[in-house]
Amino acid sequence: MEPSASEPPTRRQIDEAALARQLRRLAAAPESPWLHAEVARRMGERLAIVKLRPDPILDWWAHLGASRAVLDAAYPKARQTLVEPDPRLLERSRAALARPWWSRWGGRRAEAVLQRDVAAGGTQLLWANMMLHAVADPQAQMAQWQRALAVDGFLMFSTLGPGSLAGLRSVYAAAGWAPPHAPFVDMHDLGDMLVQAGFADPVMDQELVTLTWATPEALLDELRSLGGNAHPARPAGLRTPRWRQELARRLESLRGADGRLRLVFEVVYGHAFRPPPRPPLGGLTAVPLDDMRAMVRAGRRRR
Repeated sequence: MEPSASEPPTRRQIDEAALARQLRRLAAAPESPWLHAEVARRMGERLAIVKLRPDPILDWWAHLGASRAVLDAAYPKARQTLVEPDPRLLERSRAALARPWWSRWGGRRAEAVLQRDVAAGGTQLLWANMMLHAVADPQAQMAQWQRALAVDGFLMFSTLGPGSLAGLRSVYAAAGWAPPHAPFVDMHDLGDMLVQAGFADPVMDQELVTLTWATPEALLDELRSLGGNAHPARPAGLRTPRWRQELARRLESLRGADGRLRLVFEVVYGHAFRPPPRPPLGGLTAVPLDDMRAMVRAGRRRR
């Protein structure tokens, strides 16, 4: 059954096997993407809207999210759990936690786990920087986030939106090639997905970030550091050196007035709360004991 026009699609046109290969490659990269660290810094400026001092915190896809410095500065005493989707990325996060005691992690109660092992209802802040666009089913991911949060816990995330890489798509379309990346999810659809996943008061906004490079090779190296093409229609097999040369030639059309190649990234930000559970209305209502305790605690906090 196709989703109606008012319902966002729950899954994306994306090759999950390609996504897995990209994660393995990125896990071996010497450092996290620069753009991710910059978006983490910008998202950190929005933490002023969070009135509570959250403890504990989940940092979702922590290594590639490049957010440790931001979260350390904002919440230096909070317990942090670094959550990873892949055993190789888990190794990178555990290595970061194994630094000497005089590092910024010294004395910090912290751990790293796979996302399948995250406990339900155990965190007050779930932070997910620049990873949702690498997920095949965003709403299923949001549902897991909702389960991981405590009642009144706070979600903050960022992701790429459909305004990203329009110039690159134009280059590929003019050459008659398949799309250069999987489609991104619209900001408004992401907001609807948050509501469907059980979040309250979702707020979505976006900004455009322009990156520039001196050469096509530098541009392509940067894009490769961010992931790769996981569109299902991408060509099978490896591309030839001749094709790479043709791509570099066509990328020259992206030069601006300053002589540099440029691409625009739409960065989407979202935040929402996990509300107290609400029992359904009826003649006889059964409420699980844990939900009843959560509702009582929430009611006391609001008095």
